[in-house]
Amino acid sequence: MMQLEKGPIGVFDSGYGGLTILKELVQALPQYDYLYLGDNARAPYGTRSFDTVYQYTLEAVQWFFSQGCELVILACNTASAKALRSIQQKNLPLIDPHKRVLGVIRPTAEVIGQFSDTGEIGILATNGTVESDSYLLEIAHFFPTIKVYQEACPLWVPLIENNEFNSPGADYFVQKHLQQLMQKGPKIDTILLACTHYPLLMPKIEQYLPKGINIISQGSIVAQSLIQYLKKHPSIASTCSKNGQIRFCTTDSKAQFDANGAIFFGKPLKSEHILLGH
Repeated sequence: MMQLEKGPIGVFDSGYGGLTILKELVQALPQYDYLYLGDNARAPYGTRSFDTVYQYTLEAVQWFFSQGCELVILACNTASAKALRSIQQKNLPLIDPHKRVLGVIRPTAEVIGQFSDTGEIGILATNGTVESDSYLLEIAHFFPTIKVYQEACPLWVPLIENNEFNSPGADYFVQKHLQQLMQKGPKIDTILLACTHYPLLMPKIEQYLPKGINIISQGSIVAQSLIQYLKKHPSIASTCSKNGQIRFCTTDSKAQFDANGAIFFGKPLKSEHILLGH
């Protein structure tokens, strides 16, 4: 068999949120190379139609492949909900059956039930993720008896992307959606932040929730899942290069990406500008 060229692990998000996932991946698997792309010019994805999200995500995946990535992780819940299955089933067999595209919903659904004692879980997510019902379907698959309540928080991502997540305005919207969620399921004891931006609101979320509720963010779950995946699929692991390097790309302003991205990633970064869909 022909020896495939090694390339970085691709990590994709509509904007900055996926950096909270990348941060955990790098911590768990620092030896690998990573290529991050934020499609900031077209963010947010959460309010866009299925077809649009699928088209944008496919363009991004094809770009990653053109950069030598054999494995791409959609570190975006909306893209995972609205585009992943179509890309896996329709596009990959035609593009290259050896390449892999993974999402963040399944790894989370596989373990989320383990955190709950009451059997009631709340999901905070974008409109797109909630409308897709992806979490309801996936969690039911692994934990059929668990009750899942969803709450769409359409303004949370814009608040975070505009660096308003510490403002009093954010308090109003955080409190409002947490109250609405808890009214749907008063016995909820575990809440999943099913959007990679939401960890930045963690201090406010903790402030407005009753004590003792588990608040789960996805980064460490996705990182553990990737470790297991690479162990189970040595042929894919062998196509991933290991120089401990990270490259950051954005479809919008580099200066803005570097400034805001550092908040999500937890340290300074320097990005390149690329074009998608041209």
